[in-house]
Amino acid sequence: MRFQYLVIFLFFFATTYAQQEDKSFTVKYINQEIKLDGILDEPVWSEAEAAGDFWEYFPVDSIQAREQSEIKMLYDETNLYVGITVYTAGSNYAIESLRRDFRAGNSDNITLLFDTFNDGNNAFLFGTNPYGVRREGLVSGGGLDLRGFTISWDVKWRGESKMYENYYTSELIIPLTSFKFREGEQKWRFNSYRFDTQSNESSTWVQIPQNQNIYGLTFMGDMVFEKPLGKSRTPFAVIPYVTTGWFNDREASLQESSVKVGGDAKISIGNSMNLDVTLNPDFSQVEVDDQVTNLSRFEVSLPEKRQFFIDNNDLFASYGGSRDANPFFSRRIGIAEDPDGNTIENPILAGVRLSGKVNKDLRLGFFNIQTEKDALNEIPSVNNSMLALQHLVFSRSNIGLFFINKQTMGDDDFIADEERYNRVLGIDYNLISADNTWSGKYYLHKSFQPESSGKDLSTGLNTQYNSRNWNIFTDWVYIGENYRSDLGFIRRTDIIKGGTGIRRTFWPENSIFNNHSFRIFPTFIWRPSQDMQNTDYSIRASWEARFQNQSRVQAQWVNRYTYLFNSFDPTRSEGGLELPADSDYYYSSYQLEYNSDRRRIFAYGLEATLGDFYNGNRFSLQGSLNLRIQPKALVSVQFNYDQISLPEPYSSADIWLISPRFDLTFSKSLFWATLVQYSNQRDNLGINSRLQWRFAPLSDLFLVYTDNYFVDRFSPKFRSVNLKLTYWLNI
Repeated sequence: MRFQYLVIFLFFFATTYAQQEDKSFTVKYINQEIKLDGILDEPVWSEAEAAGDFWEYFPVDSIQAREQSEIKMLYDETNLYVGITVYTAGSNYAIESLRRDFRAGNSDNITLLFDTFNDGNNAFLFGTNPYGVRREGLVSGGGLDLRGFTISWDVKWRGESKMYENYYTSELIIPLTSFKFREGEQKWRFNSYRFDTQSNESSTWVQIPQNQNIYGLTFMGDMVFEKPLGKSRTPFAVIPYVTTGWFNDREASLQESSVKVGGDAKISIGNSMNLDVTLNPDFSQVEVDDQVTNLSRFEVSLPEKRQFFIDNNDLFASYGGSRDANPFFSRRIGIAEDPDGNTIENPILAGVRLSGKVNKDLRLGFFNIQTEKDALNEIPSVNNSMLALQHLVFSRSNIGLFFINKQTMGDDDFIADEERYNRVLGIDYNLISADNTWSGKYYLHKSFQPESSGKDLSTGLNTQYNSRNWNIFTDWVYIGENYRSDLGFIRRTDIIKGGTGIRRTFWPENSIFNNHSFRIFPTFIWRPSQDMQNTDYSIRASWEARFQNQSRVQAQWVNRYTYLFNSFDPTRSEGGLELPADSDYYYSSYQLEYNSDRRRIFAYGLEATLGDFYNGNRFSLQGSLNLRIQPKALVSVQFNYDQISLPEPYSSADIWLISPRFDLTFSKSLFWATLVQYSNQRDNLGINSRLQWRFAPLSDLFLVYTDNYFVDRFSPKFRSVNLKLTYWLNI
């Protein structure tokens, strides 16, 4: 009986909460011009209905926001007009810089989320701050985690802000062509969230509990259009570029200069589909990857930064397990290995990419990309393609099907028979409950390649329960020893891996803590081909506290076991003696981490690790220092020091990684960013400096200087200079 009462109580609470958050406002249709100046002085703004009565999200989530915000919207046949009034306790705003696509959590700003298909899975994001700096992005997967959040997406729109005493106003003009939606639609789901550094408050239009992400798509209201939306008239966009460059490769004794021409095109198909075309793309202006210290036996994944792969990327990249068995990882395209195992660029000749909504419940994604042959480095021309379908089921869950094909072209002698092709077919079920309490993923994938002899499946299940006080999840994966996904990210095969984590969160009142939690997370790995031998395990126990001033501290203990099937040198020292194969190790470590209040002009984070490491010891110290010189500059330093002490005759090492970054924004259209990266593990000192002039919307002139030196003898190994002009033209 007690269980029945509990179910009834929970149902009543959930229903009451849902009814409490049933908010909507009307978007008025207009036939008059809005002057974009950040000043809401047109008479029509006074006639618009307002979305107000914001709720506090932090530090508590049960009261109305102390500093309120008000959002009004109007529209005509071509644009959505947004007028925002943000009330503040003063004018001492925290601003990271004047660069577009700023980080939100450490500065004053307001963000709008538009779920144009009313499915609770995907949304368009637009944001601005008191200086009128803009950002836009995409949210996918219901906004359950950061993997479904990106601000790398770009689209043309305009916005300005005006600051007053104790408030600021923003005026946005967003072309309806920036969105994808169904013709005849009259309602979009909507929410807004705001960061207020002066009042130490975060707030949302629709109330969201703190155990949910502030950008999550579960808790949203409605924006109702006065009359149905018409057919989207998305323009045909052509984005040509021309780049000239020079490089000097000292290792290969090669100098060369070149001129390169290419471009992209964006074609709208109906109201809900995009066709992206790229020809001879050039990514010289893309920010270089952050170097990392790798003490593991496996490669690390780095985020995608190339614009062509960003839009609707979740359609392709969200299959399987993100950590162990992701069948598609876009960075595999355009990158290859030379005969010495070095990673080098493999130019893309051309590609097409179709993605979007076919109807209310069905999403479609398809790409076909051809890479160039490089006979000197024994790299064949490769055709890469993928077809993905995703169908909405129940309230927010979906079933996905995909097929990946990587096919080498030609009959070159350096192509091994087993490398001629690789294909993967799979099905995924993604669970998202209506209230986000339950989520999960269940999948089955099979690969096909020459001379395949079975054991080529990858399957897994993940289930998570998330309430205010409890977070419980279990994650299991099987990867057969012959499973391959050449376009994916697979750390290793021939494993069964399982882990279950439990977190208990406490929300004390009248305390310096906003919340604190205890977590235990054991993970085990077995190897099926070795009679289910236990090859690894880790048991993590941690305590984390988040303070009212937004600083955070975490203490963690980790106990590990590792069986080495292959010899391995964790220091990666040149000529170092590797730990022997067929040996096992038990080791434990302690970790303490602290992150300061990120709203401050100077913010920092530190993390120290001390303990055993295989058959020796490890001390690590890593951290970040960030200094804002508002609003023109951001100076930061990332550092990582690892002291690895192994007994003789094995290698010991002091490994350093230091990365200072200087980001200067002279105006909202002129930027200069310089990143220096020193890594003695990679024997590299790298400098990347980019001057960017945004002379027109999404149109840029880049001057990029890259220099790399050997650390041990401080001699140059590679240097390049690139000048690139790109222009976004709507036809």
